[in-house]
Amino acid sequence: MGSLPYVVEDCQGIVQIFSDGSIHRHQNIDFTAFQIKDDGSVVWRDYCYDKLHDLHLRIYKPKSTTTSVTKLPVIYYLHGGGFCVGSFAWPNIHNCCLRLSSALHAIVVAPDYRLAPEHRLPAALDDSLVALKWLQALAINPKDGQQSADMWIGDAVESFDFDRFFITGDSSGGNIAHHLAVRLGPGSPELTPVKIRGYVMLGPFFGGKERTLSEAKGLPEKWLNVDILDTFWRMALPMGTTADHPFANPFGPKSPSLESINLDPILLIVGGDEIMKDRVKLYANGLKELGKTACYIEFEGKQHGFFTNDPYSDVSDSVFKLIKDFIVEHSS
Repeated sequence: MGSLPYVVEDCQGIVQIFSDGSIHRHQNIDFTAFQIKDDGSVVWRDYCYDKLHDLHLRIYKPKSTTTSVTKLPVIYYLHGGGFCVGSFAWPNIHNCCLRLSSALHAIVVAPDYRLAPEHRLPAALDDSLVALKWLQALAINPKDGQQSADMWIGDAVESFDFDRFFITGDSSGGNIAHHLAVRLGPGSPELTPVKIRGYVMLGPFFGGKERTLSEAKGLPEKWLNVDILDTFWRMALPMGTTADHPFANPFGPKSPSLESINLDPILLIVGGDEIMKDRVKLYANGLKELGKTACYIEFEGKQHGFFTNDPYSDVSDSVFKLIKDFIVEHSS
């Protein structure tokens, strides 16, 4: 009689891979640390953008907006979670999107994407592009939304300024943002009339076999340590690969050169106490050395996810100002 399957990979108790290859994803997650803060200033709706994979996105719109006012910039927000966990429905991520929409007076579109290890990379990258294509179709034929069963989307799209489109990614979402920037190029011509103007990466999740100084030190974070980062990569990357895979390491030994690739402007924001701080700095410096427009800003004493997990803090107000200035600077 064979032995019972045992856990071979454990992602914070949320996702587990067993010795027989089976995967268990726990649905009962403790979110008591995050209370929804919805003051009613933003309205939101969920829509399916990929029926095949049953994938949805959430659209946020400031309630005061009417079609008679100037159209609003669109922020495409990609959530974090190491490619293994997370959703726009999680209260911390939902709070962040509510605050992005109200503080920046902008449309926010937050897609979910397939998660690993059930769906390893490049699934999340592919899904994020499919969601952009869904928005492109809406931009080309806004009447499609008006003819849908839910009239809200038809009215809301009138407020979208698809010519001022910014991609914001937190953690693994920041990694996805990088790959979208490389794929789409300046102004995202394949998404016309959607025109991406720039990318905001919040503590983007990059990897590599060789430890950076901040990784080697193992800065004490509430939510992360190097073991968790390693687990994320083992679960998310194609089987048999390492953290130097191009999906993880933009400047890795097998990654395509970015020298001849033009990119839209990139704003990088990290916490000074992040384990991944030095890796993000290496990425920013690598871009700058190649002549790309990349701005690296570090918030002293802050840990990974400080903005998403507490978007109503004083330091988050400073982040909002940075993002707002970035949007204004690159809107024309």
